[in-house]
Formats: sequence, structure tokens, C-alpha cells
Amino acid sequence: MTSKLKTDVLETVSGSGTIALTNQLSGMTSASVPAGSVLQVINFRSTGFNTATTSTSYVDTGVEAAITPSSTSSKILIVANLNGLYKSGSNNVVSTRLLRGSTDLSKIDSMNTYTDSNAPSAAGASISYLDSPSSSSAITYKVQFASANGATAQINVRWNSSYTTHSFITLTEIKG
Repeated sequence: MTSKLKTDVLETVSGSGTIALTNQLSGMTSASVPAGSVLQVINFRSTGFNTATTSTSYVDTGVEAAITPSSTSSKILIVANLNGLYKSGSNNVVSTRLLRGSTDLSKIDSMNTYTDSNAPSAAGASISYLDSPSSSSAITYKVQFASANGATAQINVRWNSSYTTHSFITLTEIKG
């Protein structure tokens, strides 16, 4: 059921004047909102588990999302939350990075799950970045990961079928 509120005039709190409401919100577009306004939000949640690599070169994690900015002046806020990052023993390090298409965004690399011991360990990591892509075409942002020494590295580790682990990436378009 839809509700409507109809009024011609609103009175100010002090009672000293009125506010006309004629067509104040009609025709609202992304071009008419002020700079800093959120124009759209895209969210991705991984569905795969135990994505693994032994590569010392960066490979895709499967955590990615695409957005089409409404203007070349828009900024994109990228927030990626990576869960279940696992490294096997052997003093391994799992490293992650954020890309726009194939462009490494300012070398936003992070070292995750490092310990001095040979024991396996798991952790989470997040990456936040405000990008100015200067494009109104579709853009894909993605997270890659690598193993520092060629030992097993994983993302979205699930220890048994009773537990689930998901990673996320959220893209928010902000009017420039």
C-alpha cells in the first residue's frame, strides 16, 4: 500500500514564514545533486571457497566488481574486505593488491598473514582506495594475491562445511 502526503505549504518552526513545495524534487538527476553525493553503490560477495595459489606472481582472487560512472569527474571509493586469507608454513607471506582493469592502483600492496614460524595461519585484510578514473565507461576493479615464496596461499578458506567465509568488494560512485 502506498501512502501520500499532500500539502501546499509548510510553515517554519518560528511561524514567521512558509516554505513552498511546488515541484521541489521533480526532475532530480545525478547532474543536479551536489558534489560529494553518492550516485550508485555496487557490491560483490564471493561465492567460491578455498581459492588457492602457489604463484609468486599476482593472480585473481575472484573478488571483483564493475561499475559505469555517470560522469568522467566522478570518484570511485573501493572497499575490499578479504576473509580467510591463509598461508601454509615455511615463513610464507600472502600479498594482495587492488587493480582498476589491469592498472595497479598506486601499488596498493599489502602483506598479510606473516608469522616468523613455519606454522600455518589465517587472517583477514581490507583495502580502501579513492580512485579518480576519469571515465564514464564500464570499469572493473579486482583484488589479486600472491604467495611470497611459492608455498600455498588461499583466500576464503573454509575449515569445514559448517563454516562459510566470503570476501567482499564495494564500489561507491561519488559525484566530483
